[in-house]
Amino acid sequence: MLTEAKNTTEQWGNIDRMISRWLKERQELIVLYCKVDGLKQFSTQDTPITVRVQALCDVLIDYVSAGHFEIYQVLMKEAEQFNDDYQHTIDRILPLIQQSTELALDFNDQYSSAELCASNLDKLARDLNQLGEKMVERFDLEDKLIDSLHTCHRDMVA
Repeated sequence: MLTEAKNTTEQWGNIDRMISRWLKERQELIVLYCKVDGLKQFSTQDTPITVRVQALCDVLIDYVSAGHFEIYQVLMKEAEQFNDDYQHTIDRILPLIQQSTELALDFNDQYSSAELCASNLDKLARDLNQLGEKMVERFDLEDKLIDSLHTCHRDMVA
């Protein structure tokens, strides 16, 4: 019984560290977004906008992919291990997150290369605004998912 509790505590800690790394990637994404969105004061000595947008696309896709293919799966598995009734939460939140995923993929499709970015530059401000709004919604939903399926177990493993 003691070994099982220790394993549960270690596993929870591993998941917590995985989520923390992912949330650091979120911070990187936000910083890159702000660097691209703040290009109104752009000068020729700064990094070209196409390079900044490509960097944003890279982190955006990594972040979105990690959520779908790693984090959400681990959160659901953890909820199962704690015998949580999580399906309602998943059914309510994941479709809303999926909307931002589709927008992120579309943004990447339009801006992931220097050529694409240059040809779509006239739409960049509008597209960044839409992306920013959807990502803020997504971050809020992801935080709710983390709270509902992970953080709530903190006292059980302490």
